[in-house]
Amino acid sequence: MTSHPTTLMPSLPSAADARRGWWLGLLGVVVFALTLPATRLATGTADAPALSPWFVTWARAALAGLLSLVYLAWVRAPRPSAAQCRPLGLSLLGNVIGYPLLLGWALRYVTASHAAVITALLPLATAAAAAWLLHQRARMGFWMFAALGSALVVAYSLIRAVQTGGFDLAWADLLLLGAVLAASVGYVGGTQVTPALGAERVISWVCVMALPLTLPGALLTWPEQAVPVSAWLALLYVAVFSMWAGFFAWFRGLALGGALRVSQLQLLQPFLSMAAAVPLLGESIDGLTLVFGLAVVATVLAGRRAQRPAPASTTPRKEPSA
Repeated sequence: MTSHPTTLMPSLPSAADARRGWWLGLLGVVVFALTLPATRLATGTADAPALSPWFVTWARAALAGLLSLVYLAWVRAPRPSAAQCRPLGLSLLGNVIGYPLLLGWALRYVTASHAAVITALLPLATAAAAAWLLHQRARMGFWMFAALGSALVVAYSLIRAVQTGGFDLAWADLLLLGAVLAASVGYVGGTQVTPALGAERVISWVCVMALPLTLPGALLTWPEQAVPVSAWLALLYVAVFSMWAGFFAWFRGLALGGALRVSQLQLLQPFLSMAAAVPLLGESIDGLTLVFGLAVVATVLAGRRAQRPAPASTTPRKEPSA
């Protein structure tokens, strides 16, 4: 009888690839964690505004788009097909416009540490968007933890509102929730074409496709008043790293080290954002923010575990005699 290769277990990365993938994934998470404090530094606060959130949104994507043009020409990347442009357009709307714009406006009114708690829901929101848009089935346990994580975010926002004299969800928190929703939908759109185009080319084509919007938008919203140098440097960071180069490290890390293993590093992102906000913005992390951040991340971890398919049985089955 002919011997067949075992297909019960997926192929595992080599030790060297797993190690490289882990470090690249960690680099990507650190890059994205700095997005919150860098965006707040770029936009300023309601009392001391710097760059307009509209300008930050257009300018960061325009610069990333110009860099993408150079990269795509260098690798001689073929143009995406008409069918691939639809999910790329979804990523454009969610990741290039929706997320940075809503985040930029929200960060004028809340601290980066506060925003880190709300945006910690992003991994669960992305999984929920995939279940909805890609018709992927999710276990009941996943939806329970997703609901629990959402309830924790709402509770945190209400407590913060009461502490500041209000009794309802702050509108900045609604903007943050909108940013999470926009990013999750955009991620799903990009994921649909990643196997065909390659991860680095997906984010590059998305930024290039956005250039007819982002270049005129940046010119029309160019600041007329003097802006601190720190705001310009923060804009440069979110354009080059958050919008573009960070995805290179993150996607390559997922590919080398295995998505299931490396993606768990994303659980560190809210706390890295909080830690970075201390020296960059002079923020302090209070107990309430830390406790709710830990609780939300715990629900994300539990939700991811609940989403995994049941392990296949490794008990060999006897083949009928030939």
